[in-house]
Amino acid sequence: MPILSVHARWLQNGTSVAGGHGYGGASNQLAYIGGFVVDDDGTVVIADICNNRIMQWKVGDMNGKVVAGGNGGGSRMDQLTHPGHVLIEQETNSLIICDYGNKRIVRWSLRNGITQGEVLLSNTCCSGLAMDDQRYLYVSNCAKHEVRRYQIGDKYGTRVAGGNDNGTGLNQLNILLSVVVDRQQTVYVSDYGNYRVMKWNKNATEGIVVAGGQGNGTALTQLSGPTGLFVDTLGTVYVADMHNNRVMRWPQGATQGTVIAGGFGKGAGANQFNSPFCLSFDRHGNLYISDTFNYRVQRFSLE
Repeated sequence: MPILSVHARWLQNGTSVAGGHGYGGASNQLAYIGGFVVDDDGTVVIADICNNRIMQWKVGDMNGKVVAGGNGGGSRMDQLTHPGHVLIEQETNSLIICDYGNKRIVRWSLRNGITQGEVLLSNTCCSGLAMDDQRYLYVSNCAKHEVRRYQIGDKYGTRVAGGNDNGTGLNQLNILLSVVVDRQQTVYVSDYGNYRVMKWNKNATEGIVVAGGQGNGTALTQLSGPTGLFVDTLGTVYVADMHNNRVMRWPQGATQGTVIAGGFGKGAGANQFNSPFCLSFDRHGNLYISDTFNYRVQRFSLE
């Protein structure tokens, strides 16, 4: 995880590092992008939702490579249906995939010759995934409005956020999407339906609003469709503000955020987004955004 200054700035024009050739299923295209991750060498691994596949783009590649799925939508072990998010599990050289359409979480080895995955969890309405440094898996369950923590192999898990039906209370969530976790097992959740980002300390029964929470809107105190999240070592929250077509930074304790990318209206320009969904950073501090309806992943270089 990079150490980022709260005053860090990024170039306002992004560069496409994956996709950017319209909607489609060719090797240089994407079709509705979900979550993605960036590994230590800058390789981007993307949940390509409507193509029912996970794609890998190495630095400088014009075309991506299918690394999981890609055999049509379905429930066979060599298939995925609308995969929504993906993680890299370094210890096993595998991907962990939220196979949303099949209500399951699967592990898919990246070793040569492996052509199918294995089910880790079933009957799970997964909308977000995270893994902590102790290899606990965190799953945001969109049907139960909760986040659960699992040891690999555990089928039941422990609730760590939400789980009190959908609502606006501090012990509730409403259409939760991305989840991230820090070294203290503090859980951060994008609470899409409540226009806020929530922080749940370990063993807490209520969350704390750390971004938004002032209703739906365009002000710097507000969010409109918070989706992707990243939290750095200082506790600064970075959030994709989907319907405002911008990415915001909220330092710990801040009552309003600042725009660090986008914010120039909906569009396809190098400084614009059309529904940014997920975000991440590489080890150098460069910012990556999945730009949903421009069918691309953009990299914004650190100034």
